[in-house]
Amino acid sequence: MSTNSEREVLVSVRHVDVSFDVGGKKKFVAVKDANFDIYKGETFAIVGESGSGKTTIGRAIIRINPCSAGEILFKGQRISGKISHKEDMDVIRNIQMIFQDPAASLNERATIEYCISEGLLNFHLYKDEADRIAKVDKALEDVGLLPEHKSRYPHEFSGGQRQRVGIARAMIMEPELIIADEPISALDVSIRAQVLNLMNKLKKEKNLTYLFIAHDLSVVRFIADRIAVIHLGRIVEIADSETLFQYPVHPYTVSLLSAVPMPDPIIEKNRTSIEYSADEKYEGQQEPVMREIRPGHFVFANDEEIVKYEERIKMLENLRK
Repeated sequence: MSTNSEREVLVSVRHVDVSFDVGGKKKFVAVKDANFDIYKGETFAIVGESGSGKTTIGRAIIRINPCSAGEILFKGQRISGKISHKEDMDVIRNIQMIFQDPAASLNERATIEYCISEGLLNFHLYKDEADRIAKVDKALEDVGLLPEHKSRYPHEFSGGQRQRVGIARAMIMEPELIIADEPISALDVSIRAQVLNLMNKLKKEKNLTYLFIAHDLSVVRFIADRIAVIHLGRIVEIADSETLFQYPVHPYTVSLLSAVPMPDPIIEKNRTSIEYSADEKYEGQQEPVMREIRPGHFVFANDEEIVKYEERIKMLENLRK
């Protein structure tokens, strides 16, 4: 799903379903018909509540979760389904993940030096031992830690420091895509801005591309170039960050935005959150599909809903004049 032919598409997710066996013949479909592109050099965010399928999509891209339908392309090559060992190694080398829990994702029995350089060792991405140590030191410095920290163990660090180690571990591989799975949700509020600023800084310096998975829209607005909103495994709206915040059209997106806390206590006190009912059926009606309502702005809707959404955009435009 792309309208910008000038930008290089790094990842294409094409009509992907991901399902899990629940026992016997029953299957739980966690992701339904996911369809989007990630451009090189951008931060593409997937936002939704817990259990909506956003992490499942990230794990499908990195080949942890197999696709039950559709395909995923990386730099034009299919990486979903059965691929060769060499292609599998290329995916591991070029796509790295920053996990949600910085404590659980690090080996407590290994030193920070080993945790960070494990990828270097597996792929032999160093000339000699001195070069490996130099790369570890540089990775630590890049994330604001000291070279002498490499002899310590994960339990000796705070949550924010452990997450920086996780970022260093991903960065040292010099990947083209980093999947950041709720990288700040386990951190104190005071540390979150530091980690987000660090990720933005490294993105500019190393020309990285991020898939940023989150449930907090205020965080996503700060870091994302484009946002996909997902609900019960279905992507319902995709737009660039400012467009989504100024002209949200799908009822679920509007509901999510209404729940974002406001810094003004008077506004917050008088504000009412908008509830979205997931029980909406399309019996006897045209089935909805992803449609481009404005350039680069996609919404999951049928013809009748598109008319309502276009009217909503006109109303919001008039209010902003």
